[in-house]
Amino acid sequence: MKKVLGMAALACAAAWGHHGVPSISLTGVDGPGAPLETTSSTTLPEGSFLGYLKLDHAKYKTYTSAKDGEMERTDYWLYGLGYGATPYLSAYVFMPYYTKALDDATMVSGFHDVNLQLVLGLVYDEGFKLARKNESLDDMEDWHFTLFVNGTLPTGDSERKDGSGALIDPGMQTGFGEPSLMVGASMTKWFGNAFTFVGDCSYNTFFEHTYDDGTRLRFGDEIRVNGALTARVYELPKSRLRLDASLEANYLYLGRDEEDGVGAEATGGSILYTTPGMRLTYKTVSAAMGVKLPTVTDLNEADLQQGSEGKERYRIIFTFSTLF
Repeated sequence: MKKVLGMAALACAAAWGHHGVPSISLTGVDGPGAPLETTSSTTLPEGSFLGYLKLDHAKYKTYTSAKDGEMERTDYWLYGLGYGATPYLSAYVFMPYYTKALDDATMVSGFHDVNLQLVLGLVYDEGFKLARKNESLDDMEDWHFTLFVNGTLPTGDSERKDGSGALIDPGMQTGFGEPSLMVGASMTKWFGNAFTFVGDCSYNTFFEHTYDDGTRLRFGDEIRVNGALTARVYELPKSRLRLDASLEANYLYLGRDEEDGVGAEATGGSILYTTPGMRLTYKTVSAAMGVKLPTVTDLNEADLQQGSEGKERYRIIFTFSTLF
């Protein structure tokens, strides 16, 4: 007889990249595991809420020993609330908070643009079907998928100025000034043992914004392709405790920004990150931590792109989430 499992043991982590657009990764005490940055294919239980936070701390390489305004670090906090509208449809709202610090003590902090997301869950079991309310362990071995769409609203500040009244660099602003849109998909395969494979891809596009000084800027499109393998390394079923290890490959393509309709120098390129991590799950609470390292980079003007993706020494990622 199949053991039927509710989804009440879910917990989640949210990942986001270059411009603060999140994706979702969910795990529970039973069934498939979930990595940190790659989106897993699980929806929230119907009628349940999920709250979480995440910190992405990045330390950047600097080119000179002088305090000359190079990017030193960024701290990206993400606060979120999710709701399971149906077994196959979840909705989320995310509120990012950024701190960006230069080596000359310049610092910008503030809430960024609010982000809204819808996630549709699917399962392949003799054809594609909507995600089920309850699943047995056998059911969990089916291929699972999600389709998701995100949108940001320009609630952040895109017109910050320095002490002289000049507009600070758009990359230091805490808002895009315009909406942005992301679409993506994920797939998850649990092999019925300790191992789970997770993969996702997404496309993120931005609208052109005209700043107070008349400059028009459109951030370059972004494409992400992620793959991850997780392994359950320790568990205490009676205590509902589980420890997973994960290893991820995270590819990020950054399109060139366009300033006044012309491709901007020192923007764009491709980065492949490697992300090892660990996740501890206890009942409906989950905490995960990992380090994200740029492994292969191909930036358009690498010598001029200090402070961009691919120029990090490392990224420390921490997440905490709870279902209620």
